[in-house]
Amino acid sequence: MTHEPLPGLKQFDLTGRTAIITGGSKGLGLAMAAGLASAGCRILLVNRNAAEGQTAAHQLAGDFGVDARSFAADITDQAQTEAMAQAAMDAFGRIDILINSAGINIRGAIDELTQDEFNKVMQVNVNGTWLCSRAVTPFMKAQQRGSIINLASTLGLVGLSNRTPYTASKGAVVQMTRALALELAPFNINVNAICPGPFLTEMNLPIADTEEGRRFVVGATALGRWGHMREIQGAAIFLASDAGSYMVGSMLTVDGGWTAR
Repeated sequence: MTHEPLPGLKQFDLTGRTAIITGGSKGLGLAMAAGLASAGCRILLVNRNAAEGQTAAHQLAGDFGVDARSFAADITDQAQTEAMAQAAMDAFGRIDILINSAGINIRGAIDELTQDEFNKVMQVNVNGTWLCSRAVTPFMKAQQRGSIINLASTLGLVGLSNRTPYTASKGAVVQMTRALALELAPFNINVNAICPGPFLTEMNLPIADTEEGRRFVVGATALGRWGHMREIQGAAIFLASDAGSYMVGSMLTVDGGWTAR
């Protein structure tokens, strides 16, 4: 019998594949987009600010030599998410990867928050994730291949005070991921979630230098620090590539040991 070596690092190669990344013009979304682009993936960044998206796409194309484009859309609008998916098909002919990275956080005690604030967080984090996943599913089913990566959170797994909208939304994303993974696995579409811990994104800047940030966020990690943007890239490449082909319905925590306690 002839011995054939296992593919090893070749499994991480994304050359010829296309990824849609919502919220991809900044923060963790842009970091993951850069990670996928470095592995050869073509990129469609999706966000509401057209100029910001174009600047980020130009940056990715220049840094990694891939075809990177942007599309302005509100992910809470069904027609716009469907136009997003069609734009990717028109540009690249296929959709291999969707990363649902767009999200918001509104902090506060429950008796100080408004229902509109709660609904806004749920609309973006939950409805947006569902609508974007719904928009790409027919194309991935036709290909009999795909990967959907949802950005949940460690706060979808454990609680933290003054975060009822965000924890509720990310808990919903966790359960949505599991249910959709079971639904789409027969079509060779892998659905998983990344659960980031405390990364110093724009969303977390308001608490970076507060007692809460130092004690209850950074102080609670095993590493005792905020995550660096590059530290989200490995998880994204892994789940998007053939290296993660046996990952189905998983919650991959990247949190510096925050949930290990």
